[in-house]
Amino acid sequence: MTPRPAVLAALSTEAWNLVFDDARRARLQTLAAPADALHTPALDTAPRDDLLRAEVLVTGWGAPVLDAELLDRLPRLRAVFHAAGSVRGLVSDAFWERDILLTSAAEANAAPVAEYTLAMILLSGKRALLPLRTADAQHDLRVGPRVGGRIGNLDRTVGIVGFSRIGRRVVDLLRPFPGLQVLVADPYADPEEVAAAGARLVPLQALLPAVDLLSLHAPALPATRRMIGRAQLAALRDGATVLNTARGALLDHDALLAECASGRLDAILDVTDPEPLPPDHPLLHLPNVAVTPHLAGSLGTEAHRLADAALDELDAWVTGRPPRHPVHRADLAHSA
Repeated sequence: MTPRPAVLAALSTEAWNLVFDDARRARLQTLAAPADALHTPALDTAPRDDLLRAEVLVTGWGAPVLDAELLDRLPRLRAVFHAAGSVRGLVSDAFWERDILLTSAAEANAAPVAEYTLAMILLSGKRALLPLRTADAQHDLRVGPRVGGRIGNLDRTVGIVGFSRIGRRVVDLLRPFPGLQVLVADPYADPEEVAAAGARLVPLQALLPAVDLLSLHAPALPATRRMIGRAQLAALRDGATVLNTARGALLDHDALLAECASGRLDAILDVTDPEPLPPDHPLLHLPNVAVTPHLAGSLGTEAHRLADAALDELDAWVTGRPPRHPVHRADLAHSA
């Protein structure tokens, strides 16, 4: 068992107050060596003595980049437990050159995103979007040529783009709804793993014309920028819904605007590019488009999962157990 290490919690004051409530701060105290202050909202300007003694960082939203200059001031640093999702904005080339353990709470952050996605899939199947967005709450969606027989959550196909940790969770959450067929497009996914999860792996070009709802869960990488553009949107069937809870850059918003303005497609966007959209952006004013302000991720009490994940990793490290969610440099080539 490793002696209790010197720990600094390096995240903004807002994030510290949101993610670590009293109970989780008390747990952190039990895992760390005694110190006057565990939290620093500005790691790069923290007292020199605190940096010299720190063996562990618990990071989160607002943490600075761990570049060579800052790492040189943290000579005893051996582990970083990130109480948030992506570590892309946290690490640098210099970080990977040092033998420092890194873990992420991305798996914990995936839970509320998957739950939001499930809710929106079911609501879109009932065509709840239009009456929610318009003054005419009595608008009858049960009849009309545009909807035809495609209202409801029976005999409906959902397309998942990206068998990521969130994409996998969404597939799993859809299991109790036998009326929904699930297709997955991901060039890195294993067909047997997808099948075991209850879906079928197909190429993107085969998925697009087959689905009633397209849900995006791919990482934001140079190769995925605008991966859903004019041609991909045109391949969707009339009346389909585009749902994006991943990154706004995956989607060509000009092409989406053209399709939604014509009434051919609906859209639910929790992320946009840019984010937020300007108040006068036409997508914000279409009755068949819903834009939520990045609500899907961890908010309110959900953020406590992030603290629990980081503290579980710290506990494992102190007691000599392997980490559950380590992050390696190679992982960033195809993940968020």
